[in-house]
Amino acid sequence: MPEPVNLASKINQRLPTELVRLMEAIGAIAAHQGRQLYLVGGAVRDLLLEQETFDLDLVVDGDAISLAQLLANSTGGKLVVHTRFRTANVHWNEWSIDVTTARSETYDRPGALPQVKPGSLSDDLFRRDFTINAMAIQLSPGLYGDLIDLYGGQEDLKRGLIRILHEQSFTDDATRIWRALRYEQRFGFTLDMETLELLKRDIVMLDTISGDRIRHELELVLKEAYPEKFFLRADQLQVLPQIQPGLKGNDVLSVRFEQARQVSSPNPPPTGLYLALLAYPLTGEQVEQLIERIRLPRPLAQTLRDTCELKTEVTALGAADLRPSHLYSILRGYTPAALMATSLASDSPTVNRNIHRYLTKLRYVRPTLTGEDLKKMGLTPGPRISEILNRLRTAKLDGEVTDRREEEKLVRQWLR
Repeated sequence: MPEPVNLASKINQRLPTELVRLMEAIGAIAAHQGRQLYLVGGAVRDLLLEQETFDLDLVVDGDAISLAQLLANSTGGKLVVHTRFRTANVHWNEWSIDVTTARSETYDRPGALPQVKPGSLSDDLFRRDFTINAMAIQLSPGLYGDLIDLYGGQEDLKRGLIRILHEQSFTDDATRIWRALRYEQRFGFTLDMETLELLKRDIVMLDTISGDRIRHELELVLKEAYPEKFFLRADQLQVLPQIQPGLKGNDVLSVRFEQARQVSSPNPPPTGLYLALLAYPLTGEQVEQLIERIRLPRPLAQTLRDTCELKTEVTALGAADLRPSHLYSILRGYTPAALMATSLASDSPTVNRNIHRYLTKLRYVRPTLTGEDLKKMGLTPGPRISEILNRLRTAKLDGEVTDRREEEKLVRQWLR
């Protein structure tokens, strides 16, 4: 038997004081009602790894929704209830706290959302994805801080292993394949040998997962510090082609992702930029297949389409003597993420300079005169006003006019 472990000191060291006090209070309330409350999942893992963790996942051996209501009332937080899964979420200040009834899960078919029913803590931990996420910490008075590790998660953390809990895990929910690789690369761990073989066996099960759930996993990957590590590994194991055969994880992608971080610093790159760089090698047809497969929302879908279309403009953008108005006409209307992706993907310094010039200066150029000014100069409301404003923008882009007086003079010439 392993030695008992108490993590109360780690909780006090690693978590904000207000969260610690909240867990102590809600644990005491649950105990007063004859129930046990536990901190479970990723927060326990991160405490053992001595990493920051702020999103808390609590499990109670009873009615989670009523306990969450008490929590929301006491904090003034916003309560969101998911009756089907016997869970609730409380948003409080910058914190997010999930409260779940201890439960077991069954799957009617691979890839389906689980059917849940109340269960024991052991059931609840066994339904989770990996041993390192299947540990709990007691929050009840008298037992506060005691680690509950039924499946060897602490030892796997020490050994740096990602291990599933049973051989049907990837079959039941193939999104765990993505999470296995994401955790492996985030922590610098390796897949347990049996887990690796089962993952390879069940890659085809990714076809059972809805596009929305695949997109969610992809978005989580793109929030990692170095998402290219995931894509390199996913390509190596043939996980990435299962989503779209044209997607590649390679050294080129790694370089482009690093460049994206540099140009976006101090903020992380937007999802659209990362996604456009990932999809850059795809043909137009493949882009449409990917958009449909993962049900991309319209703004992200437009970024991918724009990036694909911009590849046809690279030759024109490589001209060193482009007039500003011509450059504006080529790039106008494309999303900034698509433009930046095209710049990063291009090996041409001239293309890079032209896109940078458009993004930082030309796209903001507007005539000083407005439509109302043109009406005062005698123009009748209608399409003619838009035409004149566009011509003024062109003149201003190319340096033919520089101030309001010169714009008025030019308009009068046009109206003669």
